[in-house]
Amino acid sequence: MDSTKPTRVVREALERAVGKVADSAPAIPGAPAGAPPALDEPTEPREPLPPKPDQGAPETRTATGAETGAPGREQQGAFLTTSTGTRLRDTDHSLKAGARGPTLLQDHHLREKITHFDHERIPERVVHARGAGVHGVFVGYGNAEQVCKSAFLREGESTPVFVRFSTVVGSRGSADTVRDTRGFATKFYTSEGNFDLVGNNIPVFFIQDGIKFPDIIHAAKPHPDREIPQAQSAHDTFWDFVSLHTEATHHVLWSMSDRAVPRSYRTMEGFGVHTFRLVNAEGATSLVKFHWKPRLGVHSLAWEEAQLLSGFDPDFHRRDLFDAIESGAFPQWELGIQVFPDTPEQTFEGIDLLDPTKIVPEELAPVQPVGVLTLNRNTTNYFAETEQVAFHVGHLVPGIDVTDDPLLHARLFSYIDTQLSRLGGPNFNQIPVNRPHAPVNDMLRDGAHQHAVHSGIAPYKPNSLDGGCPFHAGADMGAYVEVAAPVAAAVKERKSPASFDDHFSQPRLFYRSLEPVEREHIIRAFTFELGKCYEQAIKERQLQVLANVDTELCAAVAEGLGLPAPEPTRALPEVTPSAALSQLGKRWPTDGRVIGIVVDAMDPAGLDGVPALQQAITEAGMTPLVIAARGGTLPSEVTAQRTFLTARSVEYDALLLAAAPPPAPDAVVRRAAVDPRVVVMLQEAYRHAKAIGAWGTAATALTEAGIGLDELGVVVGTDPAEVFTQVRDLLANHRVWERFPVPTT
Repeated sequence: MDSTKPTRVVREALERAVGKVADSAPAIPGAPAGAPPALDEPTEPREPLPPKPDQGAPETRTATGAETGAPGREQQGAFLTTSTGTRLRDTDHSLKAGARGPTLLQDHHLREKITHFDHERIPERVVHARGAGVHGVFVGYGNAEQVCKSAFLREGESTPVFVRFSTVVGSRGSADTVRDTRGFATKFYTSEGNFDLVGNNIPVFFIQDGIKFPDIIHAAKPHPDREIPQAQSAHDTFWDFVSLHTEATHHVLWSMSDRAVPRSYRTMEGFGVHTFRLVNAEGATSLVKFHWKPRLGVHSLAWEEAQLLSGFDPDFHRRDLFDAIESGAFPQWELGIQVFPDTPEQTFEGIDLLDPTKIVPEELAPVQPVGVLTLNRNTTNYFAETEQVAFHVGHLVPGIDVTDDPLLHARLFSYIDTQLSRLGGPNFNQIPVNRPHAPVNDMLRDGAHQHAVHSGIAPYKPNSLDGGCPFHAGADMGAYVEVAAPVAAAVKERKSPASFDDHFSQPRLFYRSLEPVEREHIIRAFTFELGKCYEQAIKERQLQVLANVDTELCAAVAEGLGLPAPEPTRALPEVTPSAALSQLGKRWPTDGRVIGIVVDAMDPAGLDGVPALQQAITEAGMTPLVIAARGGTLPSEVTAQRTFLTARSVEYDALLLAAAPPPAPDAVVRRAAVDPRVVVMLQEAYRHAKAIGAWGTAATALTEAGIGLDELGVVVGTDPAEVFTQVRDLLANHRVWERFPVPTT
């Protein structure tokens, strides 16, 4: 498949798009359960644990306040059952037509478990509640025709889209910059109907079978007794689950990496996670994985930055996205596909393509770009658009079909079931943001919130009273036809294929593919997260999981926790690192970066060159924000957008110092050469490996902050324009990580 650069037709379409604008309490409180857990998963049946001493329950009364005298309702019995009391022998695997076959609709346990899970929250989404949505346009390159007949991929085809970015675990009121997986959901309003590509910024998931989705989310959500912690994985229930359920290990490695704290939605990669099947005009099929590659590169926050931002600006990511679009710095991503032969085994280079906990390294199957996404319009009303948008992995168009991935099959059921609860009935696709841009002639009638006034009297087929309308369309008329994929002879069973059993080789591949500084961040993340756990057994159990991934990683985390590092229980495989998994080592455009300029409002001479500097920054596609002791208009017609009281380094990608301002009247500490808040900003920016520039007397501020003038990534000169030029060049690498070298092993 040709993956050449966009043609003139595509460029013209892109230009049009961009133009649019407690007596028994323990010595240390916080135990998550009524008794300490065992190191190994308990296997001897027992009754449920009693409540903790500090816990109570509402009295049992009728709706009108009368006492009933009945005991409070609790879980009963030692065994897992259905809601009607039937004991279950397996809740880890869906009922499938063979270990590798499709999931069966007759699986009443799957349906009950998922349905109950889907309706746990009203009206907020159970997962992905915290989101930001924007409008845009997708333009196809036309080079995907060999593998896919979908109209929206044709050359120059311009398709409106709505994209919703989100965090997974937190509630609507949580912070943007928490450590979490991010959702990347795109609704294409194609000429053939809506296509929803509902993915994440991490290419793998915690589970292999959708029947486990309620388990991972229940584990990750706040503890049900105290409803804490919010929007965090640094707690006992999460690590209890993932340390026992080792198929989650690959995703956990990604979650502990910098990928889980993106700098911006604009610098966040996206993945379809599952393997899909594409069909071309001749009916030939291929298997693919979808990728979104940001034009600005993949960049992240430092962990301290993420923590600071959760307090200083919990809306940082959505604000960054909205501000960038408003200022004309439209974010762009290329949609790419990894293409694999559609073989009966559905594997590639020994990797099971139906296992959503696995990736295919790009060195084995390059990502081929097939179109470009531009986000160019903010929403008018958050509720009407972002909150009511309904995505569904079953919204498909001709040319795109699903595979027998058991996680994907549960999602095919779960999404539409969720909308029935969240959006008040079956007519959620009639909400404006969900309406297709293709003609609709269905036979769906009535129901809550029905907006369409249907004519005719025969919403059934066959009929003659409505003249036979609507008619079936043939494959040659653009009808959606499922691929007639063969199903192997098999027995019904709750089981996964043997190829799903490898839970450690790919996490090892990911860790070994990262640069030393990125590995150091993963070590710190594991140490932080496990350090927040109360139970020692959970920490020890997770260390054993890490030992089976990488002994260096395990030893470093164990040292931070003050625990011995266990030995691996299996041989560690040899892996070939994949450069595509590292965020470092490349240079990227600096469009939309935010530059802080520190000035002294009482120094007119030092302000003279600031207007020209602001203009240069703006012309470079970045945003200059002047930081002074007070806001408003300053000498030399300079306006301060931030003050020392309201500014913090985490807002800026780089800092420029036009002065070394003395303590302002509102500074708590007055006996200092430089305002202490400026010193804090500089120390933070330095610690977070950001570029810093200064000229003239401003170098005094660097010295006051304990920053050497010859440090890496610190530019000192006499000409503001030249200093900015060098800082801009440093920004193309995002950070100056060389400032803090990490010893290699």
